[in-house]
Amino acid sequence: MSEQHPEENRPSASAAFGQALGAAAARAGLDPAAGGSTGHVVWRAMGGWRGVAESVLPSLLFVVVYTITAQLPWALIASVGIAVVFTVVRLAQKSPPASALGGLVAAVVAAILALLTGNPSDNFVPGLLTNLSYGVAMLVSAFIGWPIIGLAAGYLMGEGTRWRTDRRKRRTFFWLTIAWAGLFAARLIVQVPIYLSSLDLADRDSAVALLGTLKIAMGLPLFAPLVAVTWLAARALYPRRAAAAGDDSSPASR
Repeated sequence: MSEQHPEENRPSASAAFGQALGAAAARAGLDPAAGGSTGHVVWRAMGGWRGVAESVLPSLLFVVVYTITAQLPWALIASVGIAVVFTVVRLAQKSPPASALGGLVAAVVAAILALLTGNPSDNFVPGLLTNLSYGVAMLVSAFIGWPIIGLAAGYLMGEGTRWRTDRRKRRTFFWLTIAWAGLFAARLIVQVPIYLSSLDLADRDSAVALLGTLKIAMGLPLFAPLVAVTWLAARALYPRRAAAAGDDSSPASR
């Protein structure tokens, strides 16, 4: 009879959550055992050129059109319009509906909020709330001893929650999760004061341009290095699994 670990008897909710995170990480190309260079892994996690375009263009078009026309409806049409194009392309390529529609739903919600309030800066509020949610989730999970990065890595690497019995892994996943929480916090610390300044009509136009610029500058340029650090740390924690993957992909193993 195989030995069971206490962590494996935890409520199934944590197991399901960890499995979902691990599956998402695998789809994003973040499996430390999958091989490939760090640059390739980071590029795949960003979604390649399409992922970069989907991340940058809606905000960029919104800022550019609003700056040129000073008309909120036209800026929102441009932002939502490009999101519709990306969604149609994804659906045509038979991407999972959730991933295809996620960006469009976010763009529509942001547009509706901005139209209801008449403040163009409210187009960025859903993004701020998303960063707040992710940051709080990362921080809380780390301090209750179940860091989200550890849950994802554990199920991705096929060990479930057994990493919690390894002090080195537990410490590494704690600090990686704190680092991700720090990323989301940094975005909020920089962008929220600018959003609040947009409530003053005199500062509204400049705040919109600055928020859009910062959203892009603090998006992928900060996301990519942290993905690289996380992936390299996970490879260091699972060297045998990574080495085995490399052996399996070599010509001699075929």
